Amino acid sequence: MRKVFMKSAAGFLAAAAILTAGSMTVKLQAEEAPISVCIITSSGVDDGSFNQDCYNGIKAFIEEHPDCTVTDIKETDYNELIPTVEKSAGDYDVFVLPGFNFAGIGDIAMNNPDKKFIVVDSTITDSEGNAVTLDNVYTMTFKEQEGGFYAGVAAALTSQSGKVAVVNGMPFPSNVNYELGFMSGVNYANENYGSSASCVELPSYAGTDLFGNDVGGNYTGDFQDEAQGKVVGEALIAEGCDVIFVAAGASGNGVFTAAKEAEGVYVIGCDVDQFDDGVNGSGNIILTSALKVMHSNVTLQLEKIYDGSFSGEDALLGADTDSTGYVSEEGRQQLSEDALEKLAECSELLKSGEIVPASQGDFQGLK
Repeated sequence: MRKVFMKSAAGFLAAAAILTAGSMTVKLQAEEAPISVCIITSSGVDDGSFNQDCYNGIKAFIEEHPDCTVTDIKETDYNELIPTVEKSAGDYDVFVLPGFNFAGIGDIAMNNPDKKFIVVDSTITDSEGNAVTLDNVYTMTFKEQEGGFYAGVAAALTSQSGKVAVVNGMPFPSNVNYELGFMSGVNYANENYGSSASCVELPSYAGTDLFGNDVGGNYTGDFQDEAQGKVVGEALIAEGCDVIFVAAGASGNGVFTAAKEAEGVYVIGCDVDQFDDGVNGSGNIILTSALKVMHSNVTLQLEKIYDGSFSGEDALLGADTDSTGYVSEEGRQQLSEDALEKLAECSELLKSGEIVPASQGDFQGLK
């Protein structure tokens, strides 16, 4: 087994999305819905990334079961996310909750055993912070370090300047995984494929994780601040970075803008295929996208609720279940044939466990 570690400080991801004031209900049929689903987010289900992929999983389920409904609630105040779940608990059968900010729903779930909860990107705790696993809660966390690893290998093999970077939103555990995985991928490519890239971290945008660790990296400080994303992107480009992995939710749109206004800069998308967001005149800035496959896993759990086979579980999903990956389809990425071959090789080694990228759990030993 080859355990791949980063060689500098790290940061987090933006994958933690949550809610904003207002709601929209999509009813695709039915006077009475066997399952009424509610998804709560902070930045909406149309963010083109994390939240939208979860929402697409719900829509796919409802297309097969038009007697069901979905309601989207957007709550921009992070402090109101869990209270919003509590206030809504009596109104819906199932809650899909994308993001680390929903970790504290344990008491709500215990007090509503007839409701089902699908939590994406976090396990859950009770009001005293104790980890709990409940029969009515399915939590899915992902090996984001694997997606970050793919991005790091792709960046190192593509960079002409020898300087690459990752931009995150807030330092949640999922973001730490992306950060460490990216650095692991860069190091792996340097050591095994002859590249010579280095990861650029700007001290003024360093992050501090939930455990008080200085994780370095490049953080916008939010998942909704597009202007700050552009500032961080421009600063990295000014340092010579020509490939930037962006895991910052809506804040990442600002990094995309900075790359579009520069020359010769690629961006690696995150969570979903973001190729369409990279269109820049007759060109495109997206090199590839690191994937976290949430939609199919959300759909699967809704199907189980519908047919009565659902059971609570804390699931950790990765390449071995095709839950992490990268975009390789022709016309949706701009990787060289050599890079595609090497990434395919890495994918098999990740699935078999021969490559294990660094993750949040390794951080104390890496600092």
